[in-house]
Amino acid sequence: MELSNKDQQLLALLQSDCRIPNAELAEKVGMSSSACWRRVRALEEAGVIERYKAVLSSARLGLTFQAVVHVQLTRHDPDALQAFIEGVASRREVQACYATTGQADYHLLIKCKSIESFNQFQDDFLFQLPAIRSAQTNVVLREISTSGSGLSL
Repeated sequence: MELSNKDQQLLALLQSDCRIPNAELAEKVGMSSSACWRRVRALEEAGVIERYKAVLSSARLGLTFQAVVHVQLTRHDPDALQAFIEGVASRREVQACYATTGQADYHLLIKCKSIESFNQFQDDFLFQLPAIRSAQTNVVLREISTSGSGLSL
């Protein structure tokens, strides 16, 4: 799907506030409300807009400890890999999981209430997975605010 300038404007506005009323969205991009609604629906149906979500405040939820964990696997057999993927997908501490190239096989973004709860996550869960060779942790010192999801159009 080729994105027009209006499409790009719509997407940028929806990324910053997906609850913006259609009339306001249309006004900001210089379209009629009905044309705007049809264009957003077309972007949804084409899969450009996958979903809408709420961004939660980690601080207000008491999740003040954050870390990025770089995981190396011992083996890449399908069963061990599937157990790893299902395991991390089921844990609420894991906010994101990325399979990457480079020294680590996976990078996990972890949010917990404290370093003690992070240690418990590692000891009771992560280090119990048979596919894990090693896990290197980088503690997040502060989060730098960005302008959206990081997608540039």
